[in-house]
Amino acid sequence: MRIVVGITGASGAIYGVRLLEELRGRAGVETFLVVSRPAAQIVEQETGRTPDDLRALADHWYDNDDLAAPIASGSFPVDAMVVAPCSVKTLSALANSYSDTLIARAGDVALKERRPLILLVRETPLHAGHLRLMLALAELGALILPPIPAFYGSPRTIEDLVNHTIGRVLDHLRLEHALYRPWTGRP
Repeated sequence: MRIVVGITGASGAIYGVRLLEELRGRAGVETFLVVSRPAAQIVEQETGRTPDDLRALADHWYDNDDLAAPIASGSFPVDAMVVAPCSVKTLSALANSYSDTLIARAGDVALKERRPLILLVRETPLHAGHLRLMLALAELGALILPPIPAFYGSPRTIEDLVNHTIGRVLDHLRLEHALYRPWTGRP
């Protein structure tokens, strides 16, 4: 399975980092990483990781300005794309087919090729414009998966909360995991 991972300049860089950690070394999974410039700064601020640390977690990586990268073309076979976190700027670019960056272009390719596009939109509160952008993308086939924690598993740490969200991403990618205990009903 080939998965494009985009990390954009919104708070919540840990979601992209954790996703890469989970995908790293999985048999049959190949990752293609793109990190925006603001995201590189936020990753360092929020996680202490450098862009080189992120590149080491991916099989391939590309500069966000490289619109000639393989993942910019629908003829390059990719199975899914995840943007974690997804900034409102990237949300807007995707909703409006404004492909001026590799992340936006790869996301647009996922939509036009009818491939899964999962967006961990990280913004709060949301105004009507944000909601319209999310609706437009949902209508185009994107999955809007904000990192909103569930508490039925009795999380104890921030890592538990992050793992729940990444587990949900892996669920939608049809990849097995043990990051959270699924809801099985009341005892």
